[in-house]
Amino acid sequence: MTVILGLESSCDDSAAALVSSDRRILAQAVVGQNAAHQPYGGVVPEIAARAHVEILPGLISGVLADARLSVHDVDAIAATAGPGLIGGVMVALLAGKGLALAAGKPLIAVNHLEGHALSPRLADPDLDFPYLLLLVSGGHCQLLEVRGVGAYRRLATTIDDAAGEAFDKAAKLLGLGYPGGPAIEELAATGDAAAVPLPCPLVGSSDPNFSFAGLKSAVQRAVVSGDFAHADIAASFQQAVVDCLLDRTTIALSVSDAPALVVAGGVAANQPIRSALADLAARNGRGFSVPPGWLCTDNAAMIAWVGAERLAAGLIDGLDAPARARWPLDDSAEKVRGAGVKA
Repeated sequence: MTVILGLESSCDDSAAALVSSDRRILAQAVVGQNAAHQPYGGVVPEIAARAHVEILPGLISGVLADARLSVHDVDAIAATAGPGLIGGVMVALLAGKGLALAAGKPLIAVNHLEGHALSPRLADPDLDFPYLLLLVSGGHCQLLEVRGVGAYRRLATTIDDAAGEAFDKAAKLLGLGYPGGPAIEELAATGDAAAVPLPCPLVGSSDPNFSFAGLKSAVQRAVVSGDFAHADIAASFQQAVVDCLLDRTTIALSVSDAPALVVAGGVAANQPIRSALADLAARNGRGFSVPPGWLCTDNAAMIAWVGAERLAAGLIDGLDAPARARWPLDDSAEKVRGAGVKA
């Protein structure tokens, strides 16, 4: 058994966790910054980075104290090295490098997306490779075959906005504040999902990718028109996202023989999306796995778990590992139209 200290600071959540290779979470802590960013309707990178500098050292000390361990007792340090807001990414990575150097421990520079991709295996010990992953978060919306640790084949990506980004922007248009996902889900529960005619971009096309920019613009027009109740707009928007995700995932299921459909990322905490995808998997004779809600959003337990998986595979990094704003899981995948660096 090994114990990994995981550090995360890629966006606006500072986090530290200690996770063992037998899937026990020995200690964890997450501190969000919602109050600091709410006045701006989204994350301000400079504010986020400064907050990480102030918060992360105390979280590291706290989780070690909670587990009654010192940094010398852990087997490796796993720190997010990207992708994300580069100022924030540098905080966890530099902290991880300093701890690894001081304690003489291996450093594992973790791709934040691999944290989401492998987090279902932390929660579900029966989930084996390969599986089809819908990775749906604030910055990313992708379908990938997860063939093993570090082995990914991208089947689809967003050509513009990610689903989580669309949730945040729709919430801002509706005056719901930040973060938008939980606020939209709560308001949508009181609305009529058929009340507002909203588009479902690319649904029905043979293009396997995602697009949410047109949906976001349609929400803006619906709000400005004043013809619809905000609860109905929220419900119709959420249903449009569900329909988009189902249609795109259906295409991926048709070209992948992976035995299970897995959903991860912050948007996977949305209950209507979870339920719809579980039904889709059942209709297609596939298993279905999704982590608990707290493991879907940004956290350090998933980073530590990637550290455990990569350490077991002999995949460690040098102290010169770079911080990366962009870092695809499948770097051999072709860029898609319109996506640019988001591909």
